[in-house]
Amino acid sequence: MAGVLSGFAVIAVVIGAGYVLGRRGTLGAQGGEVLTRLAFTVAGPALLFTTLARADLSVLFSARLLVTALSTAAVAGAFVTVGVVRGWGVGRTTIGALCSGYVNSGNLGIPIAAYVLGDASLVAPVLLFQVVLVTPVALTVLDLSGPGGEGSAVRRLLTPLRNPMAVGSLAGVVVSAAGRQLPGPLLNPLGLIGNMSVPAALLAFGISLHGSPAPGRGRDSGPVLLSVVLKSLGQPLVAWLLGWGVFGLRGATLLDVVVTAALPGAQNLFTYASRYRVAESLARESILLSTLVSIPVLVGVAAALG
Repeated sequence: MAGVLSGFAVIAVVIGAGYVLGRRGTLGAQGGEVLTRLAFTVAGPALLFTTLARADLSVLFSARLLVTALSTAAVAGAFVTVGVVRGWGVGRTTIGALCSGYVNSGNLGIPIAAYVLGDASLVAPVLLFQVVLVTPVALTVLDLSGPGGEGSAVRRLLTPLRNPMAVGSLAGVVVSAAGRQLPGPLLNPLGLIGNMSVPAALLAFGISLHGSPAPGRGRDSGPVLLSVVLKSLGQPLVAWLLGWGVFGLRGATLLDVVVTAALPGAQNLFTYASRYRVAESLARESILLSTLVSIPVLVGVAAALG
């Protein structure tokens, strides 16, 4: 209980600070956009690189991660199916699918794992899965579906290498796989820059809330509500069914995968939506609502399985 509330309190304070900045116009009309660009092109790639360069890639091969991957694919696939049928477009459908299954494994997942599960490293497989596989694939789809997405076959193949987030992730994986220890004079400045990523994304998210309509009531109400239901209820339910019924997980291991699946949508999804100028209201409202809904869901999961 303490871990859940502590993690949410940290996020709420920083987002609240961003809202105040937006309300007062402290950073100017382009303040939120500048923070988004900073997080996407500089701080985010640095954070991903330093995290993955020091990561143990062997954690990618486990039953826990397989449950997470399958539950993510299930809810994202459900959103994509509805998006195709309803004609929501590639960009909106991609962002909505991310909001349905991409969990906040960093700034919220780590404190919750530490206090609820007793081990912060338990979110590492999910973090690696999302930044190594999900993020590059989703951002490549957004790159190809946006303006300038058409082009030669070679240009399309090189699309991931033009995306700073994907480049940071892939470079970190290469360093980790090579077993190299980067020198402090190189790693420390990148770590310092990377530390700006989460605060910048949260502040930008808070700034965007100023003047925004109540969530779930605009033109994106359908995609928003669908993504929130899939994220907050569908994903943890699928994770529990797979973990308990298919993989035979019990006790702390089952609690781990269900708690991870019940985490809300990650704030960096709003950064992606803002960067590509697609479905920004969908991302903002879905993240906000899933964060609010996840509080009782996480408390319930911890009480039932803990």
